[in-house]
Amino acid sequence: MSLSTTPAPARTDVRRDRGEHRAAEYRPLSSRAVRAAGTAVATGSALWAGSLLAFGANPAGGWQATAYNVSSLLFQLGLVGLVSVQLRTGATGTGRLARFFLHAEHVLLGLAIVSTLAWIIAFDQREAGWSLLLDVFWPLSMLGMAAIGIRIAIAGRWRGAARVWPLIAESWAPVVVPLNAVLGATVGGIAGAAHLLVGYVALGIVLAASPQLTGARD
Repeated sequence: MSLSTTPAPARTDVRRDRGEHRAAEYRPLSSRAVRAAGTAVATGSALWAGSLLAFGANPAGGWQATAYNVSSLLFQLGLVGLVSVQLRTGATGTGRLARFFLHAEHVLLGLAIVSTLAWIIAFDQREAGWSLLLDVFWPLSMLGMAAIGIRIAIAGRWRGAARVWPLIAESWAPVVVPLNAVLGATVGGIAGAAHLLVGYVALGIVLAASPQLTGARD
């Protein structure tokens, strides 16, 4: 009877699978994909800015409210594309925590989009408890974008204007929400529109014109 044992071979499949998953997640995007996301961000932001100037923030009803909410929905969908680009390029870093916050932002945006859809489809239910609860995710998603902008500037994985402009664009909530609360919806709407044009519209143009700043390749 032998007392010697042969150690089991170390498993490398799990480690390799994780490594392959991470490599796939940060495989460089095509310039075309970044341009598409940038165009969506610029277009949705410009439409929402136009609605803010034309109707003010949160019009009371009618076709104006529908037009306003549709434009804000297009803005949110542009942000979904923006966060997807940030995730795929590792804009906030390649660690688990950095990826987690971008995935969490997708969840916040998804719930904010559900809220906007509810306002489009069932505007008369906007004061219902479930609608008010969903509506909380609008400002939460925008605050999440602000945190992402700070992280992108710190991480330095995006270069040039693409590194700096998210910090400007994604500061929308910390800048505009207090102005709206202090100065009223009219001034807040004008400030929100101006910030969208200087921030998100410009960021979308930067990404569409210079996708290589994110690490994208042709």
